[in-house]
Amino acid sequence: MVVGVVFSEAGSVLIEVAELQRRVVQFDSYFAPGAIVLADSDWRQDDRLHVVGVAELLDRQGSRTIRVRGEIDGQVAGPCARCLELVSEQVHEKFDLYYYPMAMIARSEEIRIERDDTDIGFYEERGLELGDVVREQLLLWLPMRALCDENCQGFCPTCGNIRGSAECRCQKNLVDPRWDTLRHVRSKLKS
Repeated sequence: MVVGVVFSEAGSVLIEVAELQRRVVQFDSYFAPGAIVLADSDWRQDDRLHVVGVAELLDRQGSRTIRVRGEIDGQVAGPCARCLELVSEQVHEKFDLYYYPMAMIARSEEIRIERDDTDIGFYEERGLELGDVVREQLLLWLPMRALCDENCQGFCPTCGNIRGSAECRCQKNLVDPRWDTLRHVRSKLKS
């Protein structure tokens, strides 16, 4: 089995089907900070991401399935959902994915994926972009919301400072007058 090795500092690596027909391709790529855009997410690539792995064409004559295995190592960051402080998350994860040609599904066809299908994807005629693989995996691995601490109290609705900080001296148990009638009924039921 012939193996081709692709090293990339720029991070832009196209895993081509034509190349995979000749040999297994190993990749060792670095994505500069900001190269992977995590659209529709509060997360962003904070540091250089290192991606190492191997891609191979499993069925050269039939389905032409591309298998991509490897691991991603790096750091991402996002604002805390409660106080907006920057939260950094170290990523060191392995992946093992299968990509089928886009021609296998009709353009107008909707496909329902199950939980076990998250390791399956589709590629266009030439191949697939390693950056797209990395982006997809990060979006699957990262939590929907970043939290600096599980006990983060967030912003105070009265003064706008961080709750529990020296600047916030507001009462914690503010009583909402809209619930007074219900509290009154409840106290009568207890008596």
